Amino acid sequence: MDPVIVVGAGPVGLSLALALARLDVPSIVLDETTGQEDSRPARTAVLRQDTAAFVGRIGCADTLESAGTRWTAWRTMRRRRLLERIPFAPRTPDGAAGPATASPVHLPQHALTRALRAALAHEKLATIVTDSRLADLEQDEHGVSAQTRGPNGTWWRGSYLIGCDGPRSTVRKLLDIRFPGRTAVERHAVAALRCELPWPGEALLHRSPPRHGGGPGSEVSARPLADGLWRLDWLLPPGRELVTPDALVARIRDSLAGWTVESPADPADGTGAEGSEPLARGRGHGRLVPPYELLDTGVHTVHHRLARCWRQGRAFLAGDAAHLLGALGTQGLDEGLRDAENLAWKLGLAWHHGASEMLLDSYQAERRGAVAARLRAADQALPLLRDGRAARWRTVLPGAARGRSTLLTDGHLGRGPLGAPPVYARTPLAPPAEHTGGPLVETFPGAPVTDVAVTAPDGSVVRLRDRLGHGLLVVLVAPGTGVWDRRHWQSAGLMPGLTDAVTALPMDAEILVTEAYPGAAAHTVLLVRPDGHLVTAFSGVRPAEMHACADAVRGGAHGREAEAARRSDDSARRTGDAVRRTDDAVRRTDDAVRRTDEAEEYEDSEASGRREAGEDGASAVDPVGTSMLHSESD
Repeated sequence: MDPVIVVGAGPVGLSLALALARLDVPSIVLDETTGQEDSRPARTAVLRQDTAAFVGRIGCADTLESAGTRWTAWRTMRRRRLLERIPFAPRTPDGAAGPATASPVHLPQHALTRALRAALAHEKLATIVTDSRLADLEQDEHGVSAQTRGPNGTWWRGSYLIGCDGPRSTVRKLLDIRFPGRTAVERHAVAALRCELPWPGEALLHRSPPRHGGGPGSEVSARPLADGLWRLDWLLPPGRELVTPDALVARIRDSLAGWTVESPADPADGTGAEGSEPLARGRGHGRLVPPYELLDTGVHTVHHRLARCWRQGRAFLAGDAAHLLGALGTQGLDEGLRDAENLAWKLGLAWHHGASEMLLDSYQAERRGAVAARLRAADQALPLLRDGRAARWRTVLPGAARGRSTLLTDGHLGRGPLGAPPVYARTPLAPPAEHTGGPLVETFPGAPVTDVAVTAPDGSVVRLRDRLGHGLLVVLVAPGTGVWDRRHWQSAGLMPGLTDAVTALPMDAEILVTEAYPGAAAHTVLLVRPDGHLVTAFSGVRPAEMHACADAVRGGAHGREAEAARRSDDSARRTGDAVRRTDDAVRRTDDAVRRTDEAEEYEDSEASGRREAGEDGASAVDPVGTSMLHSESD
């Protein structure tokens, strides 16, 4: 079978090719650049827990540790008050930081891209072709042909093609897919610099700072990087005002001076409340600026756009080619990496075993739905968070009971409606209701599973996320197994029956054992998708239900039935449309005949009148032609 063609060699395209290689699927990455990544310290990536785990699994764990930074805390300030300080749990060697307290990973994007390229260079199943710009593509029922221009210009043949070629995607344009949305939703001035701030290792969101305007809508964030570097972002006022170097330097000096001289002292409990008394600050040193080294600057413009369609036949869109977002702390790269993880295992099944249309369509249904929800939340919150007025924003974001500052913090930290990982509650791959399990766990079906410690078949204790990416995971909750030798509990209790049930599943699956899972009773069995989303949970071993759920995940019999029902509905709708059009045509014909008869009667009457009046000659009006033209216009 032909390899998969990936157009674009950014982080999303490279990650997708690496994920496919882990599934023994060959790929060709068409890169229109020379392959040399420019170093831009001011262009960074913030990876949430799930996307950082995905990048680590495909071969870049060392880069996340060496080039990435995990923050020790997150601060939210308004004017000179500390509103909230969220400490992050220190990362232990086994990665056991709790999901609610684990810090994101912050690293330069060029470091991530280089690491992905290096990992891909060692993959025998993946090839990067540089200086290859896509010019045309053609599809048929067996595959996709892509024509490139440049030194390596030729025709490439692939089983599938994925456009990961950015906001100006050539793939999207060749597929004639619309990309509607909003332009310049936000603009930020950005700087990367080396300096010392009063909160080493802690990220900061400062709303309405007392310096540099300090208006109600102003905002600046400072996020630490490795080696004493910081990335600073200033929210710019609406409009297209040019940010000059002098103006940017003035912002840097004002912010650094304000934080260094007027930095608030922490309250005893490490938190503050909006409306409390101002915390301590220095006075009389307004021009004192700490030493700093400016490394890089830029202006980042945020657009919100969403492609109408993410799949046409054997061609797909992913990353910035499919969506643009980034306001209020949301991260476009995070969503692009989720696209890659979601699509990779589905293409892996399709490449090795064939796939139903339901499985391939589920990529758009799940990922486009999740990004659309994120964009809706951001678009609803933007006018209420940026206008500086005490608007009734709780009525616009139902269920949000916290203040605006906390909502902003959630966007930056990957929580709440602006940042939490997606839940595929209405996925086409959901199992039939009669086969879903009974016990309640804290994870809803379709939501990402909690990253608990599990025991693998070889006896090693690893994190649950470390085992994702290949097939289904079947997780047995068995308290006390940690104190027993593995050879004893593998042949006792539920394990023999569970082993037989997993062996009979229609997808590759692996059994894992955990001491505990949030909300799960003993002997609960969880079925987890390759991208880490929960399918369902069962009380004990239920082979028939497990088989039906696994079949639904791969778009099998249940998917084929649903697809057949959908096609039947479409066929019935088309038949109904055809019948309606036929009825309309018959009605128009009847109207034409009636008008013709009336015209003939009128002509006979006129002729009779003329004969009676002694006039001669034919009628000046063509009654048949008139009636037919009138009928066609209807």
